[in-house]
Amino acid sequence: MRKRVNGRAGFGLRCLLAFLLVWPLMMDTFNVPEASALNNGLAQTPPMGWNSWNYYACNVDENKIKAAADLLVSTGMKEAGYQYVVIDDCWQTGRDANGNILADPVKFPSGMKALADYIHSKGLLFGLYTDAGYTTCAGRPGMYNHEVQDALTFASWGVDYVKVDWCDNGGMDPQTRYTLIRDALLNSGRDILFSICNWGINKPWVWGAETGNMWRTTDDIFDFWQRVTWIIDQNYPLANFAGPGRWNDPDMLMVGNYGTGAVFGEGMTDTEYRSHFSMWAIMAAPLIAGNNLSSMTAYTQATLMNSEVIAVDQDPLGRQGVLVSDVDGKQVYSKLLQTPGTRAVVLFNRSDTAASMTVNFTSLGLGSSAAVRDLWQKTNLGTSNGSYSATVPAHGTVMLKLTGTEAATSPVVSGKTYRIIPKSTGLSAAVEASSKQNGAKVLQWDYGISQNDKWTVTATSGGFYKLINMNSGKALAVENGDLTDNAKVLQWDYGTTGNDQWQIQGLGQGYYKIINKLSGKSLNVADNSLVSGGGFIQWTYGAEDNMTFQMVETDVTYEAEAAVLHSLSTESVHQGYTGKGYISGWNASGKWVDFSVITDTVGVYNLTFRYSGGAGTAGRYLYVNGAGVVNNVVFNGTGSWDSYNTVTIPNVTLNSGSNTISLIYDTGKGSTNYLNLDHLKVSH
Repeated sequence: MRKRVNGRAGFGLRCLLAFLLVWPLMMDTFNVPEASALNNGLAQTPPMGWNSWNYYACNVDENKIKAAADLLVSTGMKEAGYQYVVIDDCWQTGRDANGNILADPVKFPSGMKALADYIHSKGLLFGLYTDAGYTTCAGRPGMYNHEVQDALTFASWGVDYVKVDWCDNGGMDPQTRYTLIRDALLNSGRDILFSICNWGINKPWVWGAETGNMWRTTDDIFDFWQRVTWIIDQNYPLANFAGPGRWNDPDMLMVGNYGTGAVFGEGMTDTEYRSHFSMWAIMAAPLIAGNNLSSMTAYTQATLMNSEVIAVDQDPLGRQGVLVSDVDGKQVYSKLLQTPGTRAVVLFNRSDTAASMTVNFTSLGLGSSAAVRDLWQKTNLGTSNGSYSATVPAHGTVMLKLTGTEAATSPVVSGKTYRIIPKSTGLSAAVEASSKQNGAKVLQWDYGISQNDKWTVTATSGGFYKLINMNSGKALAVENGDLTDNAKVLQWDYGTTGNDQWQIQGLGQGYYKIINKLSGKSLNVADNSLVSGGGFIQWTYGAEDNMTFQMVETDVTYEAEAAVLHSLSTESVHQGYTGKGYISGWNASGKWVDFSVITDTVGVYNLTFRYSGGAGTAGRYLYVNGAGVVNNVVFNGTGSWDSYNTVTIPNVTLNSGSNTISLIYDTGKGSTNYLNLDHLKVSH
């Protein structure tokens, strides 16, 4: 979505508010069958280029675009793969008496045909922006009712790439609108790459492959860290929808802007920009730069033009990388490459301190040893056995290429907690509405902040496991011990009949099949649903994506805003929190929070609270299952309400099953000062 500038912010804000109001309804109810790919022969690898919006916004003209084309050549970016020069919004002013779209004669006096010719003379390709609605986000003419006419005009000018936005759409159906535009472009007489920019509304990844070459999966990117990580979280689960000619688009690159561009944000550090680029590459995203090409630092150039990292993004197999581990803000992503036995890996440290991170080769479907190359350092690191570890800076990445042999995926580890993710959708197996009742449905759903989509996997006997939901303490089970295809999978108290025990068998490439002990049938997404709300059933196993799963190791994080609050409120004003916010206004007796914690076995655990504390020191009384444990847990000040720290209470005995962990403001126990509580983590 392009926010209006230069006095037009009101309309942009109305668009944004309308979008936020309808987003949950659209995301939860829209369901269409999987589409076949658009066959226009373009974008066989993710498109690369430069777009004017992030740096110039509406302050764009012919000279700036020519200069950008010249700089793509002189800086080496063209040679690195950046092909497209795309003019975003504000190039057009109106239509003539015959309805033909007109370029601004002041800003583009030579006309678009001459500008396209200039760009083509540099060995580059030319792109333009428009909108599917009545007007663009900056109030210029959109394509509505001029689809064929505009497509023919673009073709006559020599346009190679059209980005089509979704402002001022009048409530129209995006799939219908973009299909109409697709047909106009296909019949224009010129090969034109089609970029759908409708901000992820109505799940374009489901229907976009037969309509366009790329589709935006989220709202706009801004130039600050939390926005980039939010976009990553929206985009990475959609891996199975991407491939040659059809790409998930998490929006354009912010690398190198440092807060100086036209788009909102105070900028990022070099480390954060490099992580941004690493993640776009591992996600096989289009690499569309948006910085001032005339003032690139050496670090920015080295980031944008690292040939080995770009090669990961441009790998001909066209697989988007997937998340394989997500523990305590430390994430591991893996991308299958064209050469058998090779993987690209990103170790992504989202935490605020440097951390040692490890990738286990067999969890990626590789053999026990692999040659390791650091792609940012362009250095061979030798052959490692079993795993490779590196220290990763806060907000940083280490990007590797592993070369080994294909093998079965390693077994899961008994006692660890996992998300169960169908390959077909990237969604999580979750208990409906976080229910704690027997018989509650298990559905696929977007990853959330509650524990209803996390499962502790514990070995039973004979190679089988029980899968215990971390929210309810109940087991994944086949309804009534049914032995037939199509029987529902739900949650129930764990028993000994076998309908709640499962084999978890490695398939290779990091995937598993999950087979019920009693029936011998496979966990399956019913009707191959591609959207949130699709139910789980059992079915005779077949090598299909809806019966193929990732087991993504995760920590057990209890978000404070999802706990039971007593005279407390939540907010999300300050940055840096996890989940959807944090507890605030905690400054008086009689205010406390209860976390409901499920553990699979009785034992001794560590309780780690994440918080921000301003300048002062705060204290809280810790209760566990109704008994006092610590009179005054001391939360030292963090210096800023946007800065976070953790306090760990070690060696706390928890029961098997449900536990209540309470933090209480009690002046008699030494409680003082305000505290913003973010979350609780429970670990051995």
